[in-house]
Amino acid sequence: MVFGGTAMSSQENTIMLLQPGALQQRTPMRSRCDVTMDAIKSYILRERLQPGDLLPTEVELCEAVGASRSSVREAVRKLEGLNIVNVEHGRGTFVGSLSLDPMVETLAFRSMVSVGKNFDDLKDVVELRRFLDLGCADEVCAKVKGTEQPELGALVDAMVSSAERGEDFLYADIDFHMGLLDPLGNTIAKQMVHSLWLVHMAVLPQIGLAPSEKMLDTAEAHRRMLDAAIAGDAQMYREAVREHYRPIESILREHLPVR
Repeated sequence: MVFGGTAMSSQENTIMLLQPGALQQRTPMRSRCDVTMDAIKSYILRERLQPGDLLPTEVELCEAVGASRSSVREAVRKLEGLNIVNVEHGRGTFVGSLSLDPMVETLAFRSMVSVGKNFDDLKDVVELRRFLDLGCADEVCAKVKGTEQPELGALVDAMVSSAERGEDFLYADIDFHMGLLDPLGNTIAKQMVHSLWLVHMAVLPQIGLAPSEKMLDTAEAHRRMLDAAIAGDAQMYREAVREHYRPIESILREHLPVR
């Protein structure tokens, strides 16, 4: 951003937006609403507010960010759509859950828009899921090594049984992956994996692919992932992850060629 003839970093821009009256000095390159949204987010960070914390009243927030009531109202509406704030009528405005739901909706819609033209977005989602599983290999194996995992074992058995009957096992699949990540205690990693799975789930019905015999290979790959994690063998775990995604990536290449 250029302010007074001097190039400013995004951090410096944020600091300027926190000053009273900053909106009257802004450049015309960004809308007043966007600037106000940035100012409110910066206020949340500056005050170290957490999800569920109460924000100031509308009048107080206007004064804090140097914006008009109409700008603050519009900004709050948009921030609510992003789960950054949550408006409870009669109670006030709170810091939102900060979930990844808006990202899921955008990715799912983007992938569905591409159906019928090309399938790069869906392939990218599957590939990113694989990247995340591979990236967590060392941590998963370190945490799961030497433990008993009867619930994950039962999920694997259910997936194999479903595959043998020619049925999908999407919900057992995500429960399995979430269960492997539980010992890590990394909420963001779990949200990312779950969000990408939701995108995958949203797009598949639009394509209309029938369950494939290759899905049995995927189901069995889950067993090898679990065995490797319990053995603490990260290299074996990574190979099982690759085997897990190989069938669906093969199906996408076979049935959904990029045009």
